[in-house]
Amino acid sequence: MSTMTQTAVQIYNVFIKASPEEIWDAITKPEFTSKYFYGSLVESTLEPGSPFIGWSPDREQQWTDGEVLESEPPRKLSYTWRALYDETTAAEEPSRVTWEIEPQDGGVSKLSVVHDRLEHAPKTAENVAGGWMYILSGLKTLLETGTPLSG
Repeated sequence: MSTMTQTAVQIYNVFIKASPEEIWDAITKPEFTSKYFYGSLVESTLEPGSPFIGWSPDREQQWTDGEVLESEPPRKLSYTWRALYDETTAAEEPSRVTWEIEPQDGGVSKLSVVHDRLEHAPKTAENVAGGWMYILSGLKTLLETGTPLSG
């Protein structure tokens, strides 16, 4: 089996003791993303067709760009994604990131993240493969304890 086949779709699931609304805020508001997403500040109106941008902590460098494809607060957010912080990934076709939040019993929610459309973005697939679990672990820790995983 080729690496491309293995990385064309990446799927991650995590259960978080938080409401869908709390998770939605954590993935869409820069005051949260800055604490678990490598310092990235997200910016978007979240309207389909609008830009979905990730900035460096000082807002001097645009780290990612994308376009909102679907936005159904607080259940689903999907957008195209391209990493600009690396020349190789910046030259690749955009991939897609989809966040799905499902309420569970007992004040817990299931968060699923699917990063796909990576067939024409092999460097992106390689770069994000280890990063998503760190990001999701940081998100879970932040929501459940109120403090970041690191730093």
